[in-house]
Amino acid sequence: MGATVTSNAASDSGIAGKGYVHPEVLVSTSWLAEHLDDPSIRIIESDEDVLLYDTGHIPGAQKVDWHQDLNDPVLRDYVSSEQFEKLLREKGIDENTTVIFYGDKNNWWAAYAFWVFQLFGFNNAKLLDGGRVKWEQEGRAFNTDVPRFQKTNYKAPKRSDEKIRAFFQQVREHSSAGRPLIDVRSPEEYTGQRTHMPDYPQEGTLRGGHIKGARSIPWARAANPDGSFKDADSLRAIYEQEKGLKKGDDIVAYCRIGERSSHTWFVLTYLLGYDRVRNYDGSWTEWGNAVRAPIEKGPEK
Repeated sequence: MGATVTSNAASDSGIAGKGYVHPEVLVSTSWLAEHLDDPSIRIIESDEDVLLYDTGHIPGAQKVDWHQDLNDPVLRDYVSSEQFEKLLREKGIDENTTVIFYGDKNNWWAAYAFWVFQLFGFNNAKLLDGGRVKWEQEGRAFNTDVPRFQKTNYKAPKRSDEKIRAFFQQVREHSSAGRPLIDVRSPEEYTGQRTHMPDYPQEGTLRGGHIKGARSIPWARAANPDGSFKDADSLRAIYEQEKGLKKGDDIVAYCRIGERSSHTWFVLTYLLGYDRVRNYDGSWTEWGNAVRAPIEKGPEK
């Protein structure tokens, strides 16, 4: 079951008309522009390009580096509760703060950071609909000032992976049982023609293909050209009418390292209101390198 998002912000008319089950998890660019000086919010930029923030960012935004701030430096896992607690305290965030995430790549990494925050039960979080791209296309302000906020006494709970995270053996059992798996990578990665996205080095895994029984629903189909999410009816046409998913399904989504599948997890969990969606962040770099992991190649059957 997805986490419940709380909010201390007023309803956003720019989001309300899109028909989402949980419109409160998004804010529009116009709403954020009007609330840049709101002391109860913290704006967090999280990008694939970790140097992008320094070239200019939304005024008041702070940077969360997905690699250095959210991932353990030794284990392939996320930071400890103590590390997460330290991060939020330094960013001036506590339980009464509304965190608004945005980033490049149509909010790939913003959705990933949002998902990691959910692992720690931090529910008062939102995404900026359209992310950095939409903000920039609208000619809104950027600056290079790095804000500093008073440290908080935030106390992080123990991280809980059970509800929204899937691990290798769980995914193997899920596949064997014929339950819904969503491969959100590009079609070429799904068929095994590529081991990474187009225009990226083809590295990081020894075998191409997809997990047995997985359905191909590239993550980007959920986004409009300006990076914003498609409305609920358009999303249902993709996931339900075309691919046959149902709200009661137990679903696992995966990509290559878990960031694109975080985007799809967000869509299904919050925009369409599905209750049982997990992100397999080990994804293809784990599965494609695992000895005797069942792999299929070619188009969807």
